[in-house]
Amino acid sequence: MAVDLLLGLQWGDEGKGKIVDVLTQNYNLISRFQGGPNAGHTLIFDGYKHVLHTIPSGIFHKDAVNVVGNGVVIDPVIFNKEIENLSQFDIDFKNVLLISRKAHLILPTHRLLDAASEKAKGKDKIGSTLKGIGPTYMDKTGRNGMRVGDLELENWKEIFETLTQKHINMLDFYNVELEYDLDALREEFFASVAELRKLTFIDSEEYLHQAIKNNKTILAEGAQGSLLDVDFGTYPFVTSSNTTAAGACTGLGIAPNQIGEVYGIFKAYTTRVGSGPFPTELFDEDGATMAKVGHEFGATTGRARRCGWLDMVALKYACQVNGVTQLNMMKADVLSGFKTLKVCTAYEYKGEVIEHFPYNIEPENVKPIYTEIPGWQEDLTGMTSEDQLPQALLDYIDFIEKGTGIKITIVSVGPDRKQTIER
Repeated sequence: MAVDLLLGLQWGDEGKGKIVDVLTQNYNLISRFQGGPNAGHTLIFDGYKHVLHTIPSGIFHKDAVNVVGNGVVIDPVIFNKEIENLSQFDIDFKNVLLISRKAHLILPTHRLLDAASEKAKGKDKIGSTLKGIGPTYMDKTGRNGMRVGDLELENWKEIFETLTQKHINMLDFYNVELEYDLDALREEFFASVAELRKLTFIDSEEYLHQAIKNNKTILAEGAQGSLLDVDFGTYPFVTSSNTTAAGACTGLGIAPNQIGEVYGIFKAYTTRVGSGPFPTELFDEDGATMAKVGHEFGATTGRARRCGWLDMVALKYACQVNGVTQLNMMKADVLSGFKTLKVCTAYEYKGEVIEHFPYNIEPENVKPIYTEIPGWQEDLTGMTSEDQLPQALLDYIDFIEKGTGIKITIVSVGPDRKQTIER
């Protein structure tokens, strides 16, 4: 049985958590393959809002097993708080939430390094979530990291102390003032590790291999978005992992020929949190309306998201890099009320018109070229089937499908899991 992937095609915040939640009923197993608590996957159902950071978004379905893969970085403190927040749902965490022994741990000093690095950059900061993600991945590639499996060793505290001391020594390099209580941070970390060790640690690549062999249905869940990929995103304003389809192979131990459907999630417009280039960003009333109606604030950071028109150049690029087979369009309801919509279909790049995503999209190099499309006025939030959608929206969908060559199979018309139209 092939492994299906679900990932974001923009700069994150596309609505992946909701779609994983909607699709979970079709899968035996949901697995996160990269990122860490910098993710904020929002699910809304039964009148309640839930934000998950590290735990896979299938956790609310009793028949689904959730695996945190080796490509994920885990902060035991945040992970423990997530568990506590879910305590009201009577979830059997020991059996339905499995953690890869090869996943790396975020230490308190990783967060300190993150804060010091960002502070030292001043106005050139990249907009880090300050969760310690980057420094943890740096230790991973530098072969210094501490992994979940280390917690099963008798000398795990020695491993922790050695790495912590290395980080304390590194802090001097940044030459910035940073207040912290190392003893308090250590105490909180150890208490959270004690809770983490009550869960089930697995050799995840073998577990997934056996699941595939036994014809279990598997959905791999990505975090952040394709344009934040460390290789293919808007570097250096990116995350520290591979957010694209390739990341599922390295983040779960899945071979490329075992990948089936690739669900690509995108908003009907574009948003971005933090620093970095954004060709279609709006600074006018239209952008303000998108932000207000779409409640565009980061689920993890609370930061206001920058808003702009749909960028088809970037969307096509993300589809190509990921091998997307199905598109899911989110927040179509937010665009209700716009008389005219704009879609960026090409860039003016250094005086030349191009239709591909170039090496550099900084504003001095790139200007968006727009195609105008009629908007719709109808409120979509109560619609439950495709035949209820206004013709202008169907035309918008058709325009995107023709531009990407990929079918849009899901249209979201509101935040609740019930506000999802399958085509």
